[in-house]
Amino acid sequence: MGALSVVVPSYNEEDRLPPSLREISHFLAERRHWHPAELIVVDDGSGDQTAAAARAVSVPPGIRLEVLTHRENRGKGAAVRTGFRHATGDQILLSDADLSAPIEELETLARSGPETTVRIGSRALNRELITVRQPIYRDLMGRIFNLAVRTLVLPGIFDTQCGFKLFPGDLGRSLAAVQSIEGFAFDVELMYLARRWGTPVVEVPVHWRHVEASRVQPGRHSLEMLKDLFRLWLRGLGGRLPAPPRPPDTAR
Repeated sequence: MGALSVVVPSYNEEDRLPPSLREISHFLAERRHWHPAELIVVDDGSGDQTAAAARAVSVPPGIRLEVLTHRENRGKGAAVRTGFRHATGDQILLSDADLSAPIEELETLARSGPETTVRIGSRALNRELITVRQPIYRDLMGRIFNLAVRTLVLPGIFDTQCGFKLFPGDLGRSLAAVQSIEGFAFDVELMYLARRWGTPVVEVPVHWRHVEASRVQPGRHSLEMLKDLFRLWLRGLGGRLPAPPRPPDTAR
């Protein structure tokens, strides 16, 4: 499979993050086809001891742990951008700090398409895989947002917000170089750009469970996400999206 980078954006996660890092690192230690592997935690200006708690985690041989910090809270999209820019792997896995999608589903994503595609975990394609469901109001708001996403920018993708996605490494780094959305709609921008640049996006059903103490504030963040979505749509209509990276010059 090649070298893997796992990017974990984090905000006020001093309690939940260490067990997740241990679980991820021990899983990867037993699967040498992902070596060398690196864990990149991005502490997005937490008000607790998230960064210190992450640095205190002992990882097995063959796994590298790096903890990056933002001085102030800038948004999950900003944390993902920082992590992707520092990732060195052939593949980049984006994972939520709470492991709502278990790390074992990495193998599910990997089997679901060529390494040149973006493979995204989905809760919408097989709801029987959801072991703990969200509150009804959150689920309804997510469906409304996804309807807008499908209508405006990503037809055929039924869940953009599951925090478990596998990117080709070079593509992930190129996307991070131009990503502009710093809030929770960053996933939509990354996939929209990937498609516009000619990379297929494969939606894959994965096991998932709702974890309490979410950092999402449904009312405020839903409005921000809709605003970012409409801005992205207008950028596409106006031809103001960044161009794909140029292929390396192989001429001699």
